[in-house]
Amino acid sequence: MKSVTIPPASVARLPLYLYALETLQSEGMGTISSEILANRVNVNAAKVRKDLSFLGTHGVRGVGYDSAVLGQEIREALGLTRDFGVVIVGIGNLGAALASYDSFGAARFHIVGLYDTNPEKIGTRIGDLEVRHLRHLAADVAEHDVEIGIITTPTAVAQEVAQQLEDCGIRSILNFAQTVLHTENAAVRRVDLSTELQILGYYLRSDRG
Repeated sequence: MKSVTIPPASVARLPLYLYALETLQSEGMGTISSEILANRVNVNAAKVRKDLSFLGTHGVRGVGYDSAVLGQEIREALGLTRDFGVVIVGIGNLGAALASYDSFGAARFHIVGLYDTNPEKIGTRIGDLEVRHLRHLAADVAEHDVEIGIITTPTAVAQEVAQQLEDCGIRSILNFAQTVLHTENAAVRRVDLSTELQILGYYLRSDRG
């Protein structure tokens, strides 16, 4: 599949479509309409059709999409036709929980390194991986061909860690620290749980009038 430019909002919905497709396939549905897919991900059918059109697929009017073919097209668009090496920096409660998350491997994202600077963490194990000092990061990234870094450090050191990840050649960073990171070349996705809770608070306030 040739590279296509897909709007960020559409990219964000592709994993939702893929999960819905896999669920529908497990239920025995080989052909899926945009309406069925829209109901599963809580968007309208026109938006589904528009998003999927960026993949070069348009379905068959009155019939829908072949779920197996569509699933493969989404995986190709998301780069999920190969495995990705991932490292986690900051092995506190959140970092340890992510390191233990089994579904990463099923999605072809494999945790290959855990790093911290706390002497009490160094040498401990989570599953098959030993927590190593951050000074080993560059060598390990090169050895394992790591492409993605996850930051779960305290806010005060997150920018420094992001710079280290970028200096190692990592070009994709998932940031759980409560700060906005500045990078030159690396793409950064921020997961801000506090912000998400505040947004939910807004909707609760709206519900109360």
